[in-house]
Amino acid sequence: METSREQLTGQRREQDDAQFSEPVERRGEWNGQAAQSVAKRYWNQIKPSTLINGNEQQLACSLGWFSIGLGLTEVLAPRVLERFLGIKHQGLLIRLMGLREIASGVGILSQSRPTGWLWARVGGDVLNIAGLAMALDSATAKPGNIAVAAAAVAGVTALDVCCAQELSRIDGMPAETQVVRVRKSIQINCSPDQVYRFWRNFENLPRFMSNLESVKTIGDRRSHWVAIGPAGKRIEWDAEIVEEQENRHIAWRSLEGADVENSGSVRFEGAPGGRGTFLKVQIQYSPPGGALGASFAKLFGRAPGQLVHEDLHRLKQIIETGEIITTEGQPAGRASSTSWKYDRTIRHQATSTSA
Repeated sequence: METSREQLTGQRREQDDAQFSEPVERRGEWNGQAAQSVAKRYWNQIKPSTLINGNEQQLACSLGWFSIGLGLTEVLAPRVLERFLGIKHQGLLIRLMGLREIASGVGILSQSRPTGWLWARVGGDVLNIAGLAMALDSATAKPGNIAVAAAAVAGVTALDVCCAQELSRIDGMPAETQVVRVRKSIQINCSPDQVYRFWRNFENLPRFMSNLESVKTIGDRRSHWVAIGPAGKRIEWDAEIVEEQENRHIAWRSLEGADVENSGSVRFEGAPGGRGTFLKVQIQYSPPGGALGASFAKLFGRAPGQLVHEDLHRLKQIIETGEIITTEGQPAGRASSTSWKYDRTIRHQATSTSA
């Protein structure tokens, strides 16, 4: 019985030796060559597309919060980390590393495309791994805990690298591939067929779309559009209706040769209880100047989502009251308003005061 157990134990050891010919950590010493080999095999099995899967922005945000959380832990509890790793007198270094993590996290969360900050995190990850390797030289080091920490850092590093690579790839795209998508909705106190008829006459659109100069119909399903772009530049294109359901839905797209490729759709849905119409607009286009142009537009208060929001409120005012109501010269001090209820209240107050 004892002989068979010894044989079984020997066979298991041989299998382990065959699978791991060079242990990553042996007798408290770091085997750098074996660690590099293991990391390389692991990395070759990773497919960045499966890690990102089109969610690079969400992943970047998560990494930013993780960086802040890790940094706060290092700044506030360096002695806990020292005891876990089995090292001494490294509190100042751990706090400095924590401040670096916090700075990276804030940088990631404060930018819409934090590619540079993510690459900075990758550099920080390399320093963390190097620091863990150096910690093994301590006489009181705990190799098992250090190996666990190194594995965790390696996993986060893989996410950092994949996310940074994906954002770099997107940033390197030609300007024409950068697409802005906007979705907005509003409730209008008119029936869907009334709102549909107003919108279907495309020449009405410049009445409430601030950047649109003119629209001229050139057929039953085609029209010519002129808009004002960045720095007052005129932008023109022809568009055609690609799908239409009377009183319910209109979809359009620009034709070949357009200065700005664009498409969109608008839905007219009856509100419950006959309380008007839910108007749902979806627009997508390639902004002049690509991503850089879109960034400058947001910087100077011309964010596409805000523009569409204001345009829809002007549409609501026109359909419901027949005009765009402003508060120019009133105490509110605004040249125009996006809230007809607010403007109506101001007018009533002014009437009561004069009476």
